[in-house]
Amino acid sequence: MHARPAPNNLPTAVPFGAALRFWLKLGCISFGGPAGQIAIMHRELVEQRRWISERRFLHALNFCMLLPGPEAQQLATYIGWLLHGTRGGIVAGALFVLPSLLLLIVLSAAYLAWGQLPWVAALFHGIKAAVAAIVLHAMWRLGGKTLTTPLAWALAGGSFVALAWWKWPFPAVVLGAGAVGWLAARVAPGQLVPPVAAPSAAAESAAVMGDDTPAPPHARFSRPGLARVLLAGALAWLLSMGGLTAWQGLDATLTQVGWFFSKAALITFGGAYAVLPYVNQAAVQQHQWLTAAQMMDGLALGETTPGPLIMIVAFVGQLAATAEAMRACGVNGCGAWALGWGALGALVATWFTFLPSFVFILAGGPLVESTRGKLGFTAPLAAITAAVVGVIGSLALFFVANLALPSGAGAGWDSKIDWAALALVAAATFALVRLKWGVIRVIALCALAGGAWRWFGVG
Repeated sequence: MHARPAPNNLPTAVPFGAALRFWLKLGCISFGGPAGQIAIMHRELVEQRRWISERRFLHALNFCMLLPGPEAQQLATYIGWLLHGTRGGIVAGALFVLPSLLLLIVLSAAYLAWGQLPWVAALFHGIKAAVAAIVLHAMWRLGGKTLTTPLAWALAGGSFVALAWWKWPFPAVVLGAGAVGWLAARVAPGQLVPPVAAPSAAAESAAVMGDDTPAPPHARFSRPGLARVLLAGALAWLLSMGGLTAWQGLDATLTQVGWFFSKAALITFGGAYAVLPYVNQAAVQQHQWLTAAQMMDGLALGETTPGPLIMIVAFVGQLAATAEAMRACGVNGCGAWALGWGALGALVATWFTFLPSFVFILAGGPLVESTRGKLGFTAPLAAITAAVVGVIGSLALFFVANLALPSGAGAGWDSKIDWAALALVAAATFALVRLKWGVIRVIALCALAGGAWRWFGVG
């Protein structure tokens, strides 16, 4: 790696086998959403193993925050690529996702088989309250960091109204926010959301990839290298989508799942909670692959498994494909074939969601390495980040409305309101925001509350 020998006998390169074991471990323990996953990588890679310096880690993180898609998975891909080239990036990014994908396929199949049992439904009813609280907490956290100017508040409020009341499509909200940010940068630059603060200049411990370590050969920008990555990514997408279309047809569920998540992967800035409104809008309302209640159940499963929260796409793909199989052969007699078809749907959704992330990192990484110390948030992306707060708020409203109105969110507020569910949402939100409880603890207690309500006949 051409790293300068460290005074504390650090190796000049990280063995690929050691990195492989770490990325597999990370994929199995990466609970807590993007913030928790990034914190784990920082603790392990910067503070304990010292494979990468603080400044280099934050520089990579800043780049990943600018991209659509799951920033924690992209950060793992970037560091894996920086340490070991293309194979390192692919291994790091894939292992970050694989354990979660396999676990979600199993849990989704169990959910389809037993999710309608009364006691299971009761547990999920409690978990749905936790999910609504988790989304509210995400809005609170992001808003506290982002909404620092009147323009930022206006963008958040406008995106909330556009999605929740005017029913604008998610891409229109993102593009509109970006246009506002571009204009504001030229008219009133002081009203833009401040960029992430520069890393501290405090002395750091030595690292294998330190501040002054030259970029390895594979991390040096070249136009032929960029062209090769873009061509490989385009071919991978064209071959997989072309094969799927030729096999199933353009209107088949698997093909539509691939098309939809290809689009979602390119426009979903702001992390997993910003993706969910778009996925919900298309998967629940447009394609009707699953219901709003099932979407909340899928989010609950995603919150309780390791890996990126965006892995809910696997749940959506699995339910969509399973429903197609059930329609094709009837409810009775599908058996293992329907389960297998559902698992294929999960794989298709995952492949088309994460393929662009690998292309972004492998293509953009060398350029980013050549501009270390200069990269910051651009005005349009800063505006999009502010708008994402309103996007998450619209998702929270959708979830709370479906909880509060058992007869459906469109039934109107004169319908019977589930006050017990609203009280549980409020309690769970308080536990997350004020008591700083962990996500798994809140989900478990809400599930127990849902079961207790059924046992004692409450709600």
